[in-house]
Amino acid sequence: MSARHVHLSRIHLDILFGPGYQLHPYKYVYQPGQYAAEETVDLVTPKATFNNVRVLGPEREQTQVEISITDAIKLGLNVPVRDSGDIKGSPGITLIGPNGLVVIEKGVIAAWRHIHMNLVDASELSVKDRDFVRVQCGGEIRPIILEKVLVRVHDSFVLEMHIDTDEANAAMIANGDLLKIME
Repeated sequence: MSARHVHLSRIHLDILFGPGYQLHPYKYVYQPGQYAAEETVDLVTPKATFNNVRVLGPEREQTQVEISITDAIKLGLNVPVRDSGDIKGSPGITLIGPNGLVVIEKGVIAAWRHIHMNLVDASELSVKDRDFVRVQCGGEIRPIILEKVLVRVHDSFVLEMHIDTDEANAAMIANGDLLKIME
């Protein structure tokens, strides 16, 4: 389950935290080299503010904010559902850090639900990068089938599905639950 978070470019990291600032890993996530940083920023729109939103590392080429649709409604934003990194035509937001603020003109998305897998996993499941699959998830109380789950294949990935808090809460899914890829 992926909660709201921010990926920062080097330029924006310097503005928000100070020149040459380096992120401090707080908790490593499942994908190799990725981590939740100790650092947080505030997300600000004319309608609402979310304080202490976790920054994920390492740095990215472009700053991106990933939120749920519920978050978008609270912030007064109309966000597209996109694959990570695809921010063209997305709304912007103000980011406030301890050393400054940045107004990004684009970069706020709801991430497309997806499954990370390596080449061996993809071969065993007979799928390839950018395919879509169906996934059965949830327990006995609120089972659901998620349609159009994007497959992302890379040799460094570890098998793991990413969904946002809205999707996880709807089916009462928790981190670590096992799911079934149907096709």
